[in-house]
Amino acid sequence: MRILVSNDDGIYSPGILALAEAAAQFGDVRIVAPDVEQSSMGAAITASRPLRFRKTPISKFDAYRVNGTPSDCVALGLHLWGGADLVLSGINLGSNLGNSTWHSGTLAAAKQAVLLGTRGIALSTPVEDDEPEFTELAPSVTKVLQLLIPRQQPRLLNVNLPLNAKGMKWTRQSVRHYDGKIIPDKDPRGREHFWFTVTPLEKAEQGTDRWAIENGWISITPLRLDLTDEAALSATLESTGETPASGR
Repeated sequence: MRILVSNDDGIYSPGILALAEAAAQFGDVRIVAPDVEQSSMGAAITASRPLRFRKTPISKFDAYRVNGTPSDCVALGLHLWGGADLVLSGINLGSNLGNSTWHSGTLAAAKQAVLLGTRGIALSTPVEDDEPEFTELAPSVTKVLQLLIPRQQPRLLNVNLPLNAKGMKWTRQSVRHYDGKIIPDKDPRGREHFWFTVTPLEKAEQGTDRWAIENGWISITPLRLDLTDEAALSATLESTGETPASGR
């Protein structure tokens, strides 16, 4: 099995090395990651300039850094390796839960894999004041990969791993409303700038990814690329008398 490992924290993040070491138990690993941090980049791709792909020593692994986004790294990595059986993204320094799945670069790398016909799994861990203890997290990462790698479905998965987890839970994505405040400020030269902040307005519902992490469980959430609201589409077609388009 060939496993491509990427992230959005950058090639030198301790999380990507921890993930590559865990993945090496299951196949041949290659690392392709951004040369600098690309957090919250979402699914952006680079279309306005060329990309560079440079070999970078990372422990025992065949590793490369790219001057692009997480999605760029996966696309370029799969192309230059001639494909892979699985793409793993992470381990991100910080959770990717609920609405953050929209802008997460970690998850975008896994999405890009699925868009290109390869399974994608994103892995993240909560971060407090200190860097996560990846040595302590390693057994949980291995258990998750043992469970998920043999499966062919789902194609896209979002995994969040707290330290000292009670076990694993299959969850759904938490969707909560946020206040979305814009905070004005000034830099040392008196020039105006802004901070965008988000504070959730509701508690996490039981069975969601955020609920699982808040209660000490590893969260495994199957996701899909098709964002169609099937219920709304069906209701609209019924009300207008239109025939559903073929192809699904």
